[in-house]
Amino acid sequence: MDISSEMVLKTLPLFLTNVLGVRIVLVGLIEGTAETTSSLLKIFSGWFSDYLRQRKWLAVAGYALSAISRPLFYFATGWTWVAGGRWIDRVGKGIRTAPRDALVADSISSSRRGLAFGFHRAADTAGPTLGIAIALAVVFYLQTDSDYLTDNVFRTIVLVSLFPAFLAVLSLIVGAKDVKVASQAERPRFSLSALGRPFTIFICLVGLFELGNSSDAFLILLAQERGLSLTGILGMLLTFNLVYTVVSMPAGSLSDRIDRKKIIVVGWLVYAVIYLGFAVSQTGTQIWVLYALYGIYYGMAYGTSKAMIADIVPAESRGTAYGLYSAVLGLLNLPSSVIAGLLWEGAGSWEGFGPSAPFVWGAALAFVSAILMALWRPPKRTR
Repeated sequence: MDISSEMVLKTLPLFLTNVLGVRIVLVGLIEGTAETTSSLLKIFSGWFSDYLRQRKWLAVAGYALSAISRPLFYFATGWTWVAGGRWIDRVGKGIRTAPRDALVADSISSSRRGLAFGFHRAADTAGPTLGIAIALAVVFYLQTDSDYLTDNVFRTIVLVSLFPAFLAVLSLIVGAKDVKVASQAERPRFSLSALGRPFTIFICLVGLFELGNSSDAFLILLAQERGLSLTGILGMLLTFNLVYTVVSMPAGSLSDRIDRKKIIVVGWLVYAVIYLGFAVSQTGTQIWVLYALYGIYYGMAYGTSKAMIADIVPAESRGTAYGLYSAVLGLLNLPSSVIAGLLWEGAGSWEGFGPSAPFVWGAALAFVSAILMALWRPPKRTR
């Protein structure tokens, strides 16, 4: 599925701006709204998987819905088609994410959770790496006279993306197996207090960080602003995914041996430094190098955060916990992306605002979040 998603979604901001002529603020609004929709569903689907004590078939339904959304991008003639496709795709993601993550946590012992989620992130990134490579091949084959994405190239990319999307759904149906979920006397009710105070603190810290973590669509647009061609942007994304893939498993394995919190703190500090680099960058080459290093943050923080959640919440409530975690990431994508869009366009004509401003904002919040995370003392890991 990630082969398919990366081919389409990473070129989608360029299709919106280069082909459909959509303003940057509207790109942020489309991305933020789609993620918000996904987030609201993640809360319910995570709890529902705890209630059913089953994970697999909710994940299958979510992946299938995302696959069905792909043709809308092919037929898109205006931004409303794109927004609709993004909405359906994110509905699918909202249904599948928490049950899938809970299935991973249920399938592994506490001593290897970091490795398991690191492996998941590595596989989750190897797919996009191949997806970007395929998209790059399409561009090389079809587009020779423009540095900007053309209508024909984008629609061809969408067509090619259909095969891996539907193959992913079939693979999950045939290959994945449900794991018996830890049971309790009563079916779990949705309750933040039932997840415990450590989880609440962790979510608040993540929320503060995410408020400055706008959609990566802005990084793609910054790369174009600084002079990277379409093939250069796709090459940049390919490099990022390779770094992300390589870092994920070692970082996850390391978090099994030392405090997971330390891995997250370092990851957030790496993010802050790289975002400051984006803010002061002047050339496309600089953006490319920084975006490659950006994969270090992803490899360190994302899988480790999910392993930590399994450490600090009861086993029978993991679906709910992963749903809330993913919801926070998604819900805050709307304000963070809208803020980034306003800062980028100068919110009118305010002096000092422009393409660099969203990245200064993100770096500042990341520094503060990392300090607060370093001061927090999480409980010992659960089984």
